[in-house]
Amino acid sequence: MTDARQQHPVIAAGVAGLAGLYRRGDSDPLAVTRFYLDRIAALDGTVGAYNQVLAEQAMVDASASAARRRAGKPLSEIDGAPIAVKANIAVAGAFWHAGIGAYRTRIAQQDADCVARLRAAGAVILGVANMHEGALGATTDNVWFGRTQNPLRDGYTAGGSSGGSAAAVAAGLAAAALGSDTMGSVRIPSAYCGLAGYKPARHVISLDGVIPLSTSLDHVGVHGWTVIDCALIAAHAGAGAATSPSLQGLRLAVPNWRARVEAPDFIWKARDEAATLLLLAGMQRVSADLDAYQSGQARRLGLLVSEVEGLNAHEAQLARSEDGFSPEFLGLLRWGGRQPATRIAAAYQGLDAIRCAGMAWLEQVDAVLLPTAPQTAFPFGQPVPANQADFTALADFIGCPAVAVPFGRSPDGLPLSVQVIGKDPSIVLGVAASLG
Repeated sequence: MTDARQQHPVIAAGVAGLAGLYRRGDSDPLAVTRFYLDRIAALDGTVGAYNQVLAEQAMVDASASAARRRAGKPLSEIDGAPIAVKANIAVAGAFWHAGIGAYRTRIAQQDADCVARLRAAGAVILGVANMHEGALGATTDNVWFGRTQNPLRDGYTAGGSSGGSAAAVAAGLAAAALGSDTMGSVRIPSAYCGLAGYKPARHVISLDGVIPLSTSLDHVGVHGWTVIDCALIAAHAGAGAATSPSLQGLRLAVPNWRARVEAPDFIWKARDEAATLLLLAGMQRVSADLDAYQSGQARRLGLLVSEVEGLNAHEAQLARSEDGFSPEFLGLLRWGGRQPATRIAAAYQGLDAIRCAGMAWLEQVDAVLLPTAPQTAFPFGQPVPANQADFTALADFIGCPAVAVPFGRSPDGLPLSVQVIGKDPSIVLGVAASLG
């Protein structure tokens, strides 16, 4: 599939551009929502981005938005923006299962806090997006709800765990989408699908109404065509940060992690080219690094904590029956539960040490530039790289804002991505926006 933005001006508009279309009278929320629903009906049988499409309610909400636009009284700049919501985030009246078969018939009684905030701003919820089972994985090849294809290359993963959310945007089936990010689950699929992906700081967007994987590490985030689109949706979901207008004099760290994370040369080359652009824009390079951080070791600590806390989250259901949990997912949860208390305590202590060291590191810089993923999207059936989250997990461990930005193409034409992390969300968003 080609870049969806080339197929229709509504898709190209993204979230920020839709507000302009509505103001000029070039379109209205009812027509735009109908356009997206028609496109979902035509294409999602191939892509597999959605588990459930909420067409009837979406049209009701779009009609109300169109009436507000005609009256010149939109609720916000995102009033009438059609979005998708990951299946672990509650949407009232819709299935709420986190990609787990055991919960396949459960209906959310009320919206998650972030969804309620978006509705209050006038966003139109198109449906529930597919995800990797339990949010514990990064391929979105779900035994219960099907495989999500990468819209840019058939037969390739869209990443995960928010793969359906990213694919919905990349295929032109939503203007933006909510996902969740525990060790990179918004930014990795955004990278594989050629999108921007924004994970605000921990707790900035409420986790109320989100089925947990890890209560220590989970974050809500946003997929969009641009950093500005992501920032707009995140702001109304609870994040409330704008982009910084100037890069002049800001301190940029470009750590040399080639010996820590195995990645092809083109991954590093894209990161270095992005750094050059930021320096030309007025940023100042500083040598600060998180010297003691070992990404592979840290990833294993994060996985252990996720498995232990994931088991706790599903303990009541598992006590009733193990049906509806795949052997792979159940095996990961059970493995975490079998670990001795001393090992689990050491994992928490290790992550706390990373968080403290990381916060001290970010006091020395304004932004850190890293690749987003050590690889591009890969075919289903190929061994899944163990190091997918080796660049992204750090921001979850620290709890700081992070943005993935599309930046270039691999030798075989797949999207590349760089990642900006830092302490101040407006700076992180501003630096990222300057790259794409």
